[in-house]
Amino acid sequence: MISEKVESVLNSQINKEFYSAYLYLAMSAFFDEIGLYGFSNWTKVQAKEEMDHGMILFDYIIERDGTVKLEKIDAPEKNFDNSLQVFEKILDHEKYVTESINCVASMSEDECDLATRHFINWYISEQVEEEANARDVITKLKMFGNDKASLYHIDCDLGKREYKAHSYK
Repeated sequence: MISEKVESVLNSQINKEFYSAYLYLAMSAFFDEIGLYGFSNWTKVQAKEEMDHGMILFDYIIERDGTVKLEKIDAPEKNFDNSLQVFEKILDHEKYVTESINCVASMSEDECDLATRHFINWYISEQVEEEANARDVITKLKMFGNDKASLYHIDCDLGKREYKAHSYK
């Protein structure tokens, strides 16, 4: 059985993961509109991964005999200026999610819920990767500035990203 506090923080995290998917889809639409289809692909793949993250939490709550409580998902920001700004927003958002995951870990420790504390380690590792991926693209975008040929190459590289379903087990 899962405590009410842990159940609540996990349900809140589901909402954040699904919101993240919405945010990445909004970013994908922006990239499609400006013709950066590789960037669009990268953010679409990211949206699918965020949905996976939410569903893993969803299934975990049920497995622990808890109650999933889905809340309203806010509309994401949709006005962006350029690819660098978008990836800076991605990094900021991933840092926010990391902080939230760390709170889940802390709450599960406070509640002596070692099963959830162990479970959430996968998310902690995933967030390290998420932040590193965003930083990598930011570094490239800053390095090449407004050089269109370099932007084209980055776009081609990001277009190669393929979706692989995430699972905890």
